[in-house]
Amino acid sequence: MTVKDPVDFLRKDPVLTDIIDTVGDYSLKKKSHHFSVLVESIISQQLATGAAEAIFKRFKGLYPKFPTASEILSTRKTKLRQVGLSGMKIDYLKDLARHVEEGRLDMKSLAKMNDEDVIVQLTQVKGIGRWTAEMFLIFSLGRQDVFPADDLGLRKGVQRAFSLKEIPKPKEVEKIGER
Repeated sequence: MTVKDPVDFLRKDPVLTDIIDTVGDYSLKKKSHHFSVLVESIISQQLATGAAEAIFKRFKGLYPKFPTASEILSTRKTKLRQVGLSGMKIDYLKDLARHVEEGRLDMKSLAKMNDEDVIVQLTQVKGIGRWTAEMFLIFSLGRQDVFPADDLGLRKGVQRAFSLKEIPKPKEVEKIGER
């Protein structure tokens, strides 16, 4: 289904109408350097925001400008550990870099793919799951019609918006989202 004005479409639901009126206009700031977005996503997974920002800053400080895939591959693990990266995250970063370097993940082609194909491509990389791929679709490719039902923040928002007693399971969120 193609929708000319997504906001008008969402206003068909009275709960969403109230939210739209409360929030007002918004604009999505796309992050266009796809490789750096994925690197930052891997680095920040399961970390408090402050810790993630500090580690990412130290990581970037290892290089004169944001590193290429080949530069990450050639960086010693010990050097990456010194900036606060765990062994597992280093493996994930190196796997991402290998996918890019070997042409198994072409950053330029992602924007031309449909959502599911992007998710399939990205989740081939160790450390990138469906949630990270969905966040990439939204914030890097600007796809505003992605509905990440597993996202805890979204689930809590649905609970609050629809006055549910408990945080809904992803399947329940999907059902509500179908409306």
